[in-house]
Amino acid sequence: MKLFESITYYFGVYKHFIGKRLYIVFALTAAAAITEAFGITLILPLIEAADAGDGGLERGGRAVQFLYATLELIGIQDSVVGILIFIGAIFIGKGFLKFVEGGYASYLRAQLMKEIKGKMFNAYRFMDYRYYADNNTGHFINVINGQINNFIRTFDTFTRFLTMIIITASYLSIAFLLAWKFALMAIAVGFVLLFLFRYLNKYVQDLSRKTSKEESLLNKFLVQTIQSFKYLSSTNQMQYLKGGVMSSIKRLAFYMFRQGAASAFTKAIREPVSVIFLLFVIIAQVVVFDSPIAPIFVALLLFHRGMQHMIGIQDDWQKTMEKIGSLEMVVNEFEVLEKHREESGERPIGKLREGIELHNVSFRYENKDEDVLKSINIRIPINNMIAVVGESGAGKSTLIDTLTLLLKPQGGKIYIDGIDSSEIEVGSWRSQIGYVSQETVVFDDTVANNICLWKGDYENDPDVKERVEEAAKRAYADEFIREMSDGYQTVVGDRGVRLSGGQRQRLFIARELYKNPNLLILDEATSSLDTESERYIQKSIDALKGSITVVIIAHRLSTIKNSDLIYVLEKGEIIESGTYDELSLNSESKFSQMVAIQSL
Repeated sequence: MKLFESITYYFGVYKHFIGKRLYIVFALTAAAAITEAFGITLILPLIEAADAGDGGLERGGRAVQFLYATLELIGIQDSVVGILIFIGAIFIGKGFLKFVEGGYASYLRAQLMKEIKGKMFNAYRFMDYRYYADNNTGHFINVINGQINNFIRTFDTFTRFLTMIIITASYLSIAFLLAWKFALMAIAVGFVLLFLFRYLNKYVQDLSRKTSKEESLLNKFLVQTIQSFKYLSSTNQMQYLKGGVMSSIKRLAFYMFRQGAASAFTKAIREPVSVIFLLFVIIAQVVVFDSPIAPIFVALLLFHRGMQHMIGIQDDWQKTMEKIGSLEMVVNEFEVLEKHREESGERPIGKLREGIELHNVSFRYENKDEDVLKSINIRIPINNMIAVVGESGAGKSTLIDTLTLLLKPQGGKIYIDGIDSSEIEVGSWRSQIGYVSQETVVFDDTVANNICLWKGDYENDPDVKERVEEAAKRAYADEFIREMSDGYQTVVGDRGVRLSGGQRQRLFIARELYKNPNLLILDEATSSLDTESERYIQKSIDALKGSITVVIIAHRLSTIKNSDLIYVLEKGEIIESGTYDELSLNSESKFSQMVAIQSL
């Protein structure tokens, strides 16, 4: 991408999030730059007023005429003190404009952070489940925290880059009006320098893209290590992940060093190059062209500042390129998320009244050669307890994901109260679902907040308190909660690390019961629990029979004895169905074989 195209593209990205407010920053910058340049040019009449000129100042130029007209209007054209006070006032005004510009830029930076992180979080809320499954947690955390933070930093450097252009143009324009030959030579030198720096910019841009990818990889390693800390420490296997982490850190350090070296090079040559080339131009003007010294002296001040800012343009562009990989990653993530936005119908659905039916439902994952679900036909009547059993890999969890509409069937139809699921607004359906999986979901907060999910104030709202405790009692969790140090206000730690497995699961169930769902899904909810914990949870499940619709996925067949209907799933197909007694007493059924194996 060429320089101008790059600038236009990045400007468009920032404007997309901030809008036309971005122009105000540049207007304030231009006003401050012009004010300062005007203050510097006032040295010309100051020299003449002090009789320090060499007689070479020509008042015929428009810039000089404007200066003297301004001073005559104020009445200080011949007063050294008056001109000095006026110059001081000009620079105070310039300082005020710079303050307003900096403050407004900070405001926009804060707004950009709020806007972009909010949009990214919302984009993640509505992403397709399959896109979530295809990526790792480290990637999402890296984008919304690390890469967006770097995105904000590129906004700082990019706005400085554009303001540097405005300031440089202001200085050089006024200097051009004072000594145009001098100006042309200096501008030519400046553009030669910027041309030579383009190769360095490309180098830094490539480093930035590599850095962004490497940060995503490192985040993946770190998240997986922290999440598996207990297992890795218990089995002394932490060192096996160390290699990947340290290699990633080493690569990041190398990229950081090379970016820093490039930045140091730019800073180191900024002033020497500026001074050397300006001296060369001055010598040429005085010796070769025999130009008057007074305008050149003032132009020198303008050009020294202009050249400094011109090389500053390179410095800020280079700093922008150092983090531009983050901007590109964030923009790309938005584009990908838009393509992977979850599909949803527009028809809200009320409380479940009749039940759910699956007609010839088929589903296949992208990386699979055959369907995971094959022509599934299941009926789940309202307030019935339905169980689905089968060996690992039979497609049970995929079936559940189609019931929650996380996965859309590629063949067949799902009807909820007779309505095609493709027409249903998914939020209205999922708000009716309680879901308890084998992998417990517990947050690092109080027991009460884990149950009500921050939908009220347990401490100060009697209704919330009553509902929380009632849900805990129904899940047989109230007793162990009250035995804890702070009762319902006990903080349970990251992923409930301060609770036993059975306690976490009962807390999980209490949360789903607090929600008062119309459909409760239990996906291997007791498979990893001890006998006592399973007994408590089985009591809470049995107590629900007839009051809400329950779908159970179970390995332990003893937990589904009270089910109204059992479906046996094998290799993605329903091979038999019936009550517990009907299936277990049929010696030729797959289910009876499973019962016999578990009875051993």
